[in-house]
Order: sequence, then structure tokens, then C-alpha cells
Amino acid sequence: MALTETEKKLVGGPLERVHTGIKGLDNLISGGIPKHSITLVSGPPGSGKTIFCFQFLQKGIEEGEKCLFLTLDKKIEGLLTQATELGIDFQSAIEKGQCKFLFLNINKKLIYETMINEILSGNYDRVVLDSITPLSEMPIYVNNPEFTSEVNSIDHEELTAGAFPVRRLHLHYIVNALETANCTALVTSELPSGSTNLSRDGLSEFLADGVIVLSLDPTMDRRKLAVMKMRSTKHTLKLQDFIIGKGGIQLV
Repeated sequence: MALTETEKKLVGGPLERVHTGIKGLDNLISGGIPKHSITLVSGPPGSGKTIFCFQFLQKGIEEGEKCLFLTLDKKIEGLLTQATELGIDFQSAIEKGQCKFLFLNINKKLIYETMINEILSGNYDRVVLDSITPLSEMPIYVNNPEFTSEVNSIDHEELTAGAFPVRRLHLHYIVNALETANCTALVTSELPSGSTNLSRDGLSEFLADGVIVLSLDPTMDRRKLAVMKMRSTKHTLKLQDFIIGKGGIQLV
């Protein structure tokens, strides 16, 4: 009988790995991302976060896994067009029910219910949330029973000022859903230029099991990738050059 991930940890067995689909990356992280983990992919606009997610899902589809792409920033039609221009075609997998793209409207109060229900009911192997930034910055609706007990522990000034406790509440809720679904997840975050944090909210990097940062160097006309954190994985912190071409991201 195969061991569960928890049993493997208890007996010191090797973790199962999930291939990223990024050429050259798996070699840097012991063969791939730990299965059933949550990895944060951060970077400024144009650094390749969404493309990274496309390749992650494409690899899952190739390996017969069921995949979900949750988007808050872009409409599905635009995403599929962008993927097609890179040579990544999701249409066949969508028609077969192997892959689903779902747009989450940040202006809807039931956005959490929609998102959580889909994550938990779809039996997905891989889930992408692109991006977590709008969710971490949205207001808490006090009359939402999902947050009642937690909100009671936060004072009114923190609730209205968008302080860390409120952001942490949003992020914990999302992370708990992904962990409950027992999937392998990628979550993207905007990263302002010059920021000392690894995410825009400054908290996601502490809740995620892994952190990969994508950056731009306009003066040298280069893009770079760094694995800043990866649970149970030996890896280098050295910046890796990468290019974006047909098929997506490739380390060089």
C-alpha cells in the first residue's frame, strides 16, 4: 500500500514531486515542487507570472491531471489567447473537462463561496490562483458568517484600515481551502519594484510552502528567477537567467 504524504514525513521517506513544466527549473528543486504544497510566484508586471502558471497547468494536463485556473485580474478569453500565442492550447483539455478556467469577480460578496466551492468540489490535482493580491486587499464583510468569529477578534480600526490582521484573515482562509483540497497549488502576487517583501501583502511568503520570485533587469535586458523558499527541498538562492519564447519560460 502506498504511503500518504503525512506518513512519508513521519517515516522520513521521500516526498512526491510535481513537475513544473518550466525547462531547467525542476533540476534546481530536487525534481519538482513538493506534492500538495502551495507555492507563491511573485514578480512585477511583465515578469512572467501568468506564463509560469500556464506551463504548470500544461504539464499537469500532459500527465493526466485535473487542473483549475482561477483568475481575478484577466478575462478568460484574453488568457486563452495569450496562452495560444505562446503555443499552449488549453481548449482541448477544457472540452474534455480536464481543465477549467474560472473568472472571480472581486466586486461580488460571494467571491469566497464561489472560489472555495470550486476548489473543494472539483477534485483538482493542480490549482492556480492568479492573483492573490486583490483578495488580500478586499474589505471584510462583517455579516459574512464565514468570518464572524475571526472578525470579532479584530478591532474596528484594524478592520477599516486594511491592517495586517485583516489581510492575514483573507490569506489564511485561502490557504486553508487549498490545503483542504489536497491539491498542488500556485498562487501569484504582484511585487512592487524595490520592495523588500516577497509579495505585495508582505504575508503570503510566510504562509506558502515555497516562494519563487521573478524579476526584471531592464538595463541588461534580462529576466531572472530565484527560488527563495521551498519546503523539504535543497536549492540554490542564486539568480537564474530565463527567457520567454515559444512554449513559455526557459532557464538559460
